[in-house]
Amino acid sequence: MDQTVTPPGIGAAQSQPGWARGYRRQFFLRPRFLAIALGLLLAVAYGGYEAYLRFTHIYEYDARATADIVTISSRADGWVVDMPALEGVRVKAGDVVVRIDDRIAKLKIDSFKAQIEGVRAERTRLKAERTFGREQVDTSIKTRTSGVTVRDKAREAMQSDLDFAKIELERAKRLIASKVINERQLQTAQTAVTKLEVQILQMDAEYQQAEGSLDEARAGEERLKVIDAQIEALTHQVANLAAQMYQQQVDVEDRTIKSPVPAVIDRTFVLPGEYVASGQRILMLHNPEEVWVEANIKETQVGQVRLGQPVNVTVDAYPGVKFTGKVTRIGSATTARFALLPTPNPSGNFTKITQRVPVKIDIVNPPKPLTPGMMVEVEIDVR
Repeated sequence: MDQTVTPPGIGAAQSQPGWARGYRRQFFLRPRFLAIALGLLLAVAYGGYEAYLRFTHIYEYDARATADIVTISSRADGWVVDMPALEGVRVKAGDVVVRIDDRIAKLKIDSFKAQIEGVRAERTRLKAERTFGREQVDTSIKTRTSGVTVRDKAREAMQSDLDFAKIELERAKRLIASKVINERQLQTAQTAVTKLEVQILQMDAEYQQAEGSLDEARAGEERLKVIDAQIEALTHQVANLAAQMYQQQVDVEDRTIKSPVPAVIDRTFVLPGEYVASGQRILMLHNPEEVWVEANIKETQVGQVRLGQPVNVTVDAYPGVKFTGKVTRIGSATTARFALLPTPNPSGNFTKITQRVPVKIDIVNPPKPLTPGMMVEVEIDVR
């Protein structure tokens, strides 16, 4: 009988590989290992996805909602008598938001109206006076022109009589020499000539007087020109007063301040009963329908941004609510150019700092209202 004894461990060594293989299979199939492997796979996938997004998207976590904030100021001095809209109230375009006391301004308008009416009455009086003066001048000129004409014709007739009387005198002188007539007839002819000469001199004086009266009547036209100048001056005075009245009407209208746009009142700085000066701000408002997002993008990334690119927006005030937008404007200067405090470099030591360029993003159909100043995060798709 073979009494060969198998050395210890030899059989175990021969059967160990099969057991080890089964143990390893069981180890890899354990849930813990599978969970770790799945977690590693998900981490790799997530990291790859994040890397992909970093190449195809630009992220900015310090963006803010903003809007055009309109500061309403007073153009006139006065007491605030009414403020129909207070903070948080929505108003329509053209709604009254502030009323300033306008009683004195309206009284000034009434004063200008009274002055204008007075000047117009004076102008009407001068026009009537001119019309009456025009008729008088025309009548006087016509009458005195006729008088000058009559005297001129009468002088011509007397001159003809004088010429005939002189001819008769010469004839009488010849006849007296031949003793045809007597001395008395010669004296009669001489007297006729002398009488006609005196009458012509008198007629010349009357003619000169008539011409002087005609010139005096014509001088009335110069007086009419003076009246015309006065009427013209009053017309300009009316225009000047009307312009001042319209300016005062603008002042009255400025005391009723209306909202220029549909808006919500953000803040008020005065209360009814307070006195405001010209240029003093009264309240601030903005149009809630025109709120956008402004993101300051690094200058190293802004070259990838284009108008119209889609943007995913996350608002801190509305977690879980998705906002979508699009790029509508890319700034033409960095934010450093608008800083109140410049950053000079007098020492010569230079440290480059990445600048930021403002990018405007319009929200498309916002599911929730946005308030200027809200913190948001943007994700610009630059593919």
